[in-house]
Amino acid sequence: MDSSCIDYKDTGFFSQTVIDYIEDKPELRSFYSFRPDWGGFSQVLKNRKVTADREVLAKVLTEQYASISDLGFGISNLVSDNISLLKSSDTYTVTTGHQLNIFAGPLYFIYKIVTVIKLARQLKERHPDKNFVPVYWMASEDHDFAEINYTNIGGKKVHWWYEASGATGRINPDTMRQALNQYKGVLGLEHHGGELAEIVEQAYAGFDKLADATRYLVNALFGQYGLVIIDADDRRLKRQFAYIIEQDIIEEHSFKHITATNEKLEKLGVHIQVNPREINFFYLGEGLRERIVFEDEQYKVLNTEINFSKDELIAGIKNYPERFSPNVVMRPLYQEYILPNIAYVGGGAEVVYWMELKSNFEHYGVDFPILILRNSGLVIPQRSAAKIAKMEISDCELFKNADRIKNDWIKKHSTHQLTLQSELNGFQQLFEKIKQRSAKIDPTLIQSASAVQARLEHAIGNLEKKLIRAEKENHQTRLEQIDHIKTELFPKDSLQERTENFGLFYVKWGQGFIDELIKHFEPLDFQFTILSE
Repeated sequence: MDSSCIDYKDTGFFSQTVIDYIEDKPELRSFYSFRPDWGGFSQVLKNRKVTADREVLAKVLTEQYASISDLGFGISNLVSDNISLLKSSDTYTVTTGHQLNIFAGPLYFIYKIVTVIKLARQLKERHPDKNFVPVYWMASEDHDFAEINYTNIGGKKVHWWYEASGATGRINPDTMRQALNQYKGVLGLEHHGGELAEIVEQAYAGFDKLADATRYLVNALFGQYGLVIIDADDRRLKRQFAYIIEQDIIEEHSFKHITATNEKLEKLGVHIQVNPREINFFYLGEGLRERIVFEDEQYKVLNTEINFSKDELIAGIKNYPERFSPNVVMRPLYQEYILPNIAYVGGGAEVVYWMELKSNFEHYGVDFPILILRNSGLVIPQRSAAKIAKMEISDCELFKNADRIKNDWIKKHSTHQLTLQSELNGFQQLFEKIKQRSAKIDPTLIQSASAVQARLEHAIGNLEKKLIRAEKENHQTRLEQIDHIKTELFPKDSLQERTENFGLFYVKWGQGFIDELIKHFEPLDFQFTILSE
């Protein structure tokens, strides 16, 4: 593939806060630790305080990967080596996290993981005396099933129709057959279709938990690059975090610190992504993940009969830490507590919401990672690339809405003079003379002259629109191609990566698609990548 890049701000799809973070606006500096550049990494490697129990971490990961190897599907030597390296004090992780979207959800699921793989490689090149392990954190405790039970591929929505409850990672995917067959039908049998069909069939038909199915799928795609996949829904990992669970539920520290931070961010005009609750933990069980609240001097689990006194709560956390699940504002702290992590890779909204959390990290004495905006990309198939080249549409123009592209194209390619700006300038000069003459007779006439000028400028503007509209009709066939390009590359008027699944790209290029992404993505350049055949 060929690649080119444009600035994120030129796409119009990223928030001002994200742009300000990339551009190092001073007012945001207090909400994160180190800059997302090589200098920032050099600083964090000198100061990183690791709270993780490395031996336990490696043991848990080894056992989790046994679910793959027990079925006769081995893990790569690079993954095994990386798990072993985590025991060493000079090994660090670069992490991204995401929900367990079926069939890997939209493309940005893939882009997140590619970013951590590439960044880990580059860190090793710059710091050869240390090791860097790319990690995908499965959000297996998340219970928002409606957010993960579908994917869009080739203009079709593949939906897993099922009434689920509790942590999604514990759901049995045995009811996925209809969705699985539909997805495989879209893949077809040409090129690498059969290869990917076999991977998803084994993933969703070969395991009894969605977390294990997702691990298999992601490992099949990324294991050869050394990606380590972690499911933090584990008693031993929760036990390390038990003291913070207890303190935060009883003292409500996260609520106090994050609320105060959000107030500061709002004063800067930042759109708040998440708001904390007084208690930021759920109670977890089979088919159950419900909020814990404090009412009538009791800790209660909503929508159940479960409740605790303070002493019973403390005993419960001590004896059964696996039953307590962090929500969105405490999950990052849990992640950084049990991993030797130095960077978190996330989307624009994630980068902003992590900025809300730094003060809470400081309270608990846990180091805050470097925040990396994941790579974003647009993949342009050959048929669209040819049309774009023929119509001489630039990379930046692609991101404008279709009407704007058409208007600009008509103005640029029409053999007629469609803009009336020079005529309008002449009118404005004429009216300046009229106003001066009128003022000598009666100063109040200036207002009347201005009103006439405004009506004429409005009429000229309408006439220019009619000229452009008429010329569009003369080039209707060419302009329809713009609609086709936009529909294919920006489904639902959104970024391709936010809607389209990776499947059909894999069918065409196989593992080479991921190789090309790794080749062209540059994690610390912070530019939008455009890939075309």
